[in-house]
Parts: sequence; structure tokens; C-alpha cells
Amino acid sequence: MTAGGHAEDRAGHLPVLYDEVMEGLAVKAEGTYLDGTFGRGGHARGVLAELGPGGRLLLMDKDPEAIAAAEREFGGDPRVSIFRGSFAELGRWGATDAGLDGVLFDLGVSSPQLDVAERGFSFAKDGPLDMRMDPARGESAAQWLARADEKEIADVLWTLGEERMSRRIARAIVATRAQKPLERTAQLADLVASVVPRGKDRSHPATRSFQAIRIHVNRELGDLEDGLEAAFSRLRPGGRLAVISFHSLEDRIVKRFIAARAKAPPANRRLPEAHAFVPTLRIVGDARKAGERELAANPRARSAVLRVAEKLAVAA
Repeated sequence: MTAGGHAEDRAGHLPVLYDEVMEGLAVKAEGTYLDGTFGRGGHARGVLAELGPGGRLLLMDKDPEAIAAAEREFGGDPRVSIFRGSFAELGRWGATDAGLDGVLFDLGVSSPQLDVAERGFSFAKDGPLDMRMDPARGESAAQWLARADEKEIADVLWTLGEERMSRRIARAIVATRAQKPLERTAQLADLVASVVPRGKDRSHPATRSFQAIRIHVNRELGDLEDGLEAAFSRLRPGGRLAVISFHSLEDRIVKRFIAARAKAPPANRRLPEAHAFVPTLRIVGDARKAGERELAANPRARSAVLRVAEKLAVAA
């Protein structure tokens, strides 16, 4: 722990919204908690510090490097279990069968993934055009861009990146790959920059395209929907769900998932009265964002949004 009460990861990064996550999870000393996106363990470290001898911490991540880091640091702790895979699969992990008192998803790409050029996530660092969180599963960004037709590429850029120039970029990708395969992040970044003018916010023209391709290659939104359902099914009454999102598509899914279980749908006079709505989640506080102090230390936290909900006991 640092003097400010934060648990720093081994690379010196502060986990995003650390204090808010710990407050939201309200860790019980003998409870069982699952961190579905271990990363480098900043939040997990904080949860473990609150657990007693009978508590349990379950760690998951798609990324083999994250799992290796978890094994090195926590593998010898009898309270900790580790599983390599997407949090969408948490319901298939026997360690969750007895129920969970808290679940955390910290979505998006981690700082170590962005900072290592060889992972292919960053347009600012030249490396292989991969973008897979688990390099052993699925096709890489380069493989997808080599086979997808122009319409599919444009649809992904528009839907997942909200890229207004999606058709122009897709056309340029198809024309370029006919001459030479797109295999490097710098190739793709330069290609996008050649057809998209730099915006007023001075962000790199390839920002939205890289985001969209990464989300598509890793099936991030589908995994989120499946993971939320799995987490809900495994949470015990009183258990907390905490999700950190980094862009509007993720946050919309989380917000709607929670609202559908916490708020009665609006009445419609034209339809017959349905069964009375019984809430199964309680919204815990408002959506939280990073404060100025955290933003000064970690600008990547600027777009982070934390939502927390508590599972309710439902009478039989």
C-alpha cells in the first residue's frame, strides 16, 4: 500500500478508481471474490488485503502474461485460485459454484498490453498487428483484415469505433492489402492517418479504428454480456457487482443490464398488466469517475466509469 491508501501494481501503475472499487465491493473478511480481469493485480491486491484466513480470491484473465504474473505473486497463497480464460466463462469454473460475494470486471486493454509493442495494441508503438488478449485463441487483427470484405470492415469501424470515416478507411485497407499485406501496427496507423484528417481534440486519427478492431478481435462486447449474466447467476444475495468501463458501448451494456434488474419498466396503458416487477439488483450509488488527483497521476483514467450493484434476495 502507498501512503495514499492505494495498492500499486508491480509496474508502479495505480489501478483505476481503486478507492471507489474497494468501497463498492465492501469486502467481507470471510467472503469469496472474483476479479475477472486480473491485469497486473492492483485491485486484486487490495481485495486480498481485506480478506481473512477463510476468505477466497478467484483470479481470471485472458492474457497469459497476466496469468503468469498472478501465479508468481499469488500462486502460493491458499486463499487464491487462478484460471486462464475470459470472465464470460466464469460460470464454467468450478471454484465459483459455491457462490460469490463480489465480482469485479475492469474492462478494456491494460497498461502493460498497451505499453508492449509486440502485443500490437498501440498505434503509437510499431509491432505485429495482433491485438489478441490471448494470443493462442482466435485470429489476429492482421488475419481478420486480410480476409474481411470492405463492408464488414466498415461496419466494425462504425459500430465499435463510432468512426465516421469508416467506409473511406475500409476502402483504403482493401486497396492497400491487394498490394501488400497489413502486418504491422505502424502500417495500419499510417494508412488510417493518410485518409482521415486529425480531429480538433488532437487525438491520433487511428484511435477509433484501433479500438474497434481490438474490440472485434477479442469479442469484447459479447464477452461482457455473457460475463454479466454469469456473474449475476453466481452472486449470493448481498453480493456486489462492480464494473469499470472505458467507452460508451461498454458502459451502455452495463447500465442497461443493471437497470433491467433494478428498475421496473415503464407502464404501457395499451398492453395488459404484466406480473408485478420484482427487482433482483439494487443500484449502489451513482456512476463514479476519477477525480482530479487520480487524473493527474493517470490520464488514462479519464474515460473510466464505475457502476456498482448489489444482488437482492428474492422470496420464493
